[in-house]
Amino acid sequence: MNQNPDKAQKDWPSVIVAGGYHTGVQLMRNLAGHGVTVSIVDANEAQPCFKSRYGKSHLCPNPDERPGEWLKFMASLAAQAPIKPVLIASADVFVLAIARHASELAKSFTFCESTMELQVLLATKERQYEIAPVHGMPVSRTQMIHSIEEVSAFAATAVFPCILKPIHFREWQRLPRDHPLYYKKLVVAASIQELEESYRLAAGLTPEMVLQEVIEGPDTSKVVYLSCYSRTGERIGNCMVREIRTAPIYYGSASVVEPVEDPEADRICDEFLRSLGYVGLCEIELKRDSRDGRVKMIEANPRYSVTADAAPYAGVHLGWLHYLDMIGQPVTPVHGNGQDFRHIFLFLDAGTIVNYWRAGLLTLGGLLRSYRPPIHFFDLDWQDWRIALTTLRQSLRALAGQIARIVIPRGPAR
Repeated sequence: MNQNPDKAQKDWPSVIVAGGYHTGVQLMRNLAGHGVTVSIVDANEAQPCFKSRYGKSHLCPNPDERPGEWLKFMASLAAQAPIKPVLIASADVFVLAIARHASELAKSFTFCESTMELQVLLATKERQYEIAPVHGMPVSRTQMIHSIEEVSAFAATAVFPCILKPIHFREWQRLPRDHPLYYKKLVVAASIQELEESYRLAAGLTPEMVLQEVIEGPDTSKVVYLSCYSRTGERIGNCMVREIRTAPIYYGSASVVEPVEDPEADRICDEFLRSLGYVGLCEIELKRDSRDGRVKMIEANPRYSVTADAAPYAGVHLGWLHYLDMIGQPVTPVHGNGQDFRHIFLFLDAGTIVNYWRAGLLTLGGLLRSYRPPIHFFDLDWQDWRIALTTLRQSLRALAGQIARIVIPRGPAR
């Protein structure tokens, strides 16, 4: 039986969420639903948080570009709270910023200061793939590369296809808008030539990248482990979901997930995080390789994530459990309740449905099954109607664009 309190007391600390994307908004919504006073910060005024009704949003300096100003801003914001607030990151840029200024921020905020170094290791692909096998987490063949010579050497013995991705997703966000890799999370190469060409495209801006052999298998072979670990290293919340569709197909973020039980993947993830001595929120995405049957890590996200928003519908309120632990409240561990549902990232799914159809991976029956009740949306909440209207408009536009590419034939090549 869940013996944890359901509502915050009036004299309990407030929370400041660092990261104003939908991820941060959903964390804010969840905490506000438990009676916590929540606000959110982000350096991009176009983020959804600035339309949300669940808490006050603050436009902060960019912690990468103006770290000193960001630190002063955060200290000033914390000083406005009657009690030292809890600080929770929902974006990698803020995970790294908090770690960078941990000793200073600890004067104003409560957060996992002792484990920030571990969170940085997991937030950077360069390090997470290094430490994973050391602590019992299987990964596909992976290497940090810094030159075309290293790419060629890796490719000479690689099993294709291979994936090339930046150390941080935002690095390719800084590419010019007309660049072939602009805003992509990764590229997939089917040959040595394609791999070398892809590396050269981005090497001028980001010569350091991650090169990895693909984990073979369908999207439905991917699962996501969602968890929270206490200050004492105890697992206080966990559940798991299976991916149904991703954007892009095979290699992207999940657009539809549903609960699943996978004892082997659960054990591997739990032992991995306990071996690290991890504290706080963590998402681990894994896939069972069809070639050898082994479960292997795709990536880890040491923060509140997109898929973490599915956990409350499984009865595991990860953000709330983390908050209780941070303020020193005893927490009874909570596990997934086994209830059936679909969790949908509507905008992402609208942009990938037609791709699945054209690839022969989706039928009308399959589409209807993936939207069968009960369903919950990551980015469509009518109580937050301004964000919901934006999501609906963007989703319809994305779906229309996908359909238009089918029904409107392209002109002859010139």
